[in-house]
Amino acid sequence: QVQLVESGGGLVQAGGSLRLSCAASGRTFSSYTMAWFRQAPGKERQFVALVRWNAGTTYYADSVKGRFTISRDNAKNIIYLQLNSLKPEDTAVYYCAAARSPATTRAPMYEYWGQGTQVTVSS
Repeated sequence: QVQLVESGGGLVQAGGSLRLSCAASGRTFSSYTMAWFRQAPGKERQFVALVRWNAGTTYYADSVKGRFTISRDNAKNIIYLQLNSLKPEDTAVYYCAAARSPATTRAPMYEYWGQGTQVTVSS
């Protein structure tokens, strides 16, 4: 049974930092694309960042480029998202997802999802 479990969310002031973790289990993810999405109240789910587990190739949404960093720990099967220089508009539930497809920013292409972790940035 595939499980993606996020952690690390919380309340932070604007300009602060958080590190989100996504623990993946239940299968081998070496050929998968792993991604972070986020969803604010009343808005559609939005792509944030992805990493190809094997190659380590990364890609970011323009809105987070230069502030967020996605990485992976192959030994622990964990995906991280480092959030720096946070802004109030970064407030959302952040989801980890896995896809067998090549790198894609499209949420419907992701087969597995975590339960989400709340990030709240105060001004």
